[in-house]
Amino acid sequence: MTRKMAQETATEKKKRIKQISVTNLFGIFNHTIPLHLEDRITIIHGPNGFGKTMILKLLDALFSRDNSILSMIPFDEFCIDFNDNTTFSLKKVIKNQKSEMEEIPNFHQVTFYATDEQPFSTLLRSMPLSMTRQKMIVSHSVARDVWLHLPSGELLSVEDIIARYNGRIPKEVVQVKEPTWLTEIRKAIPAHLIETQRLVDVASATKQENVEFEKQPLIPTLRIYSEELAGMVKTKLAEYASLSQSLDRTFPERVFNPNSKQTHTDENELRRQLEALEEQHLRLMSAGLLDQGGRTTFALGDHIDESKKSMLSVYIEDTEKKLSVFDNLFKKIHLLTEIVNKRFLYKELTIDKERGFAFTTSKNTTLPLENLSSGEQHELVLFYELLFKVAPGSLILIDEPELSLHIVWQKQFLQDVQKVTQLSDIDILIATHSPSIIHNRWDLTVGLEEPDN
Repeated sequence: MTRKMAQETATEKKKRIKQISVTNLFGIFNHTIPLHLEDRITIIHGPNGFGKTMILKLLDALFSRDNSILSMIPFDEFCIDFNDNTTFSLKKVIKNQKSEMEEIPNFHQVTFYATDEQPFSTLLRSMPLSMTRQKMIVSHSVARDVWLHLPSGELLSVEDIIARYNGRIPKEVVQVKEPTWLTEIRKAIPAHLIETQRLVDVASATKQENVEFEKQPLIPTLRIYSEELAGMVKTKLAEYASLSQSLDRTFPERVFNPNSKQTHTDENELRRQLEALEEQHLRLMSAGLLDQGGRTTFALGDHIDESKKSMLSVYIEDTEKKLSVFDNLFKKIHLLTEIVNKRFLYKELTIDKERGFAFTTSKNTTLPLENLSSGEQHELVLFYELLFKVAPGSLILIDEPELSLHIVWQKQFLQDVQKVTQLSDIDILIATHSPSIIHNRWDLTVGLEEPDN
């Protein structure tokens, strides 16, 4: 069996989502979305207000165990069919309870179902009538699913609250103990949502205690990811140095040990292997993973005697082990820089072990990250997340990838995403308004339809 066939077989055995359906979303819409498992990319499209973003948030909340979001989004049933013929269904039954001042649906009762399992029910509190000042988001419900925002006096819908405060809704909003079978289903498929607000890191801002949310500084995502990538490179360099030290220390013993196996490698094959190592070394230097300088090859002369063959075989084997430390990281960096440098005009992305992302203009001057256009920042952040922030087997949810992108970049988007799915072993669900993102792949689309009446 070839490596490609083995990967395809492993992919088929993994638990994957083959269809999603939601009933009575916003009290209006019934949507069914079959996923394109073979192509690994599915695109949902439809008019504004049909629930594209909320479907992504439902999936993300379900698999990230964010019961507060599940509690807030109005729907009756959310159903997921898997490729192993099992089904998971989440049903919500609103249990109205009256406050002293007005009638407000103050509790949501949510019942979970799974194939061959007993139903499981729990109470999820909806947005409470009041909170402590530090955590206060809204004061009270002025109508069903409409809330008063005290700092500004705005009236916010459920969608507004989720968009603005996702990840900041207080933990006391939710009271739930989930059974083991539910935990296992949620662990089966890691989900990762790439939201429209991706140029600033809201999550980092919300971690700052004793600072009002509206006054917390928003950190540019590019800066965070740049530092993160530099950290990855340094970690691999440390691993490379440690392995090199270990192998170099035992090199003489392994070469001259009389009990070591003798090589019968052909002289021409040895030369070919050394050339391949040199090419790999140069690729790693160009990717910023190894310092410039140093060689893996050297002058061998016209003939290699038997004693040198044995030494070279051990050297080649050791060097292959050392350089293999960078294999996974190199593939991701190589694809990221290939995608970016194909698109960005008059500038080039390289990776620096100290700074992470390093941009140089066509005039050979350094370009600060903050000087990239919004479209360039969106592309770099989005593809970085796809390559570096997700685990194999994940379901990636991308909301409006077309933001700030020129129409030419939009048409290139799916082609580049397909390269990422092949490298990272992920499934992708995209919500978009843009025909240019879809381009010539309408076979991957699922349209959200209007209600029957």
